[in-house]
Amino acid sequence: MPDTSRTFLLGPLLKGVSRSFYLTMRILPVGMRDPIGLAYLLARAADTIADTSLIVPAERLSALLALRAQVNGTSNDMAPLQNMAAMMAAQQTHSDEKTLLESLAPAITLLGELDDADRQAVRDIVSTLSDGMEFDLLTFPDESSGRIGVLPTMDALDRYTYLVAGCVGEFWTKMTYLHAPGTLKVAAEVMEDRGIRFGKALQMTNVLRDCGKDLRIGRCYLPEVLLERFALRPEALLLPGASLTAKPLLDVLVPETLAHFKAALDYTLAIPGSAIRLRLASLWPIIIGLETLLLLVQNDQWLDPERGSKFARKHVYQMIAKSLVQVPFDGLVRAWVMGLMGKVERQLAA
Repeated sequence: MPDTSRTFLLGPLLKGVSRSFYLTMRILPVGMRDPIGLAYLLARAADTIADTSLIVPAERLSALLALRAQVNGTSNDMAPLQNMAAMMAAQQTHSDEKTLLESLAPAITLLGELDDADRQAVRDIVSTLSDGMEFDLLTFPDESSGRIGVLPTMDALDRYTYLVAGCVGEFWTKMTYLHAPGTLKVAAEVMEDRGIRFGKALQMTNVLRDCGKDLRIGRCYLPEVLLERFALRPEALLLPGASLTAKPLLDVLVPETLAHFKAALDYTLAIPGSAIRLRLASLWPIIIGLETLLLLVQNDQWLDPERGSKFARKHVYQMIAKSLVQVPFDGLVRAWVMGLMGKVERQLAA
């Protein structure tokens, strides 16, 4: 494809739809940037399709499956997907997401130009992520129904966090072994497991942070079995004072999330201090995730979507500056991450 199209997709468009991820992508080793950036664009397009609430879920699912077929090369007819994407693009309030849906054809073309190993890895990750989106569309009611669906068990939550984030850690690890051979001295299967837990840590943080907002569109990712343990129902989490009533849920789920973050730290420290770009790309999401988790456990109104626990952009830049000094040193990285984990634990116990 023309270099100008590739440059636009993996430059301005990626920056427009990815926000903080673009910072991480830009510091990756050069060979990793195209497949990871393209995987992000395709997954973000799938997510935009799945979340277009003005379109009924059945039509969203049809478009999602059409995109998956194009990504996997099982359909040569782009027209149905382009027609559905155009309809959904018209419903977007953010111009970058509209442009993304309108850019699916060149993105699919770029996928075909990757080498075989990268193309298969991108297909695998986008397919798995779309499985998670399909799960959402089939599990939860229409956002306008007024009903709330709920995951049944802790295993269902664990499976969900794999489908939407744990698989990303697995993909990232495969890309590292493929494009930076010899960098990681730990066995691939160990690093892939840590990568999966890394992704789960970040998604569990998102689940807890976004719980109030998700409840209001009919989605409760907090397992029913856990709610029942504390005599709670999803609808009760919408009531005034619910943040205090539901505090025992945090007492269970935050420690599990921290255990995943410990695996994420092990993942990061397995990257040599000399591989500064890779280590930064791993460290930044951990710090942002733990800072977000700390804000969450400090927030007496954590279920109120108007009182969100969000790590401020100015603090992101402060984190970047600090990380540039500390990232090569195992002891400093460990102390920083473990210090944040300790703050979360102490606040949770307070």
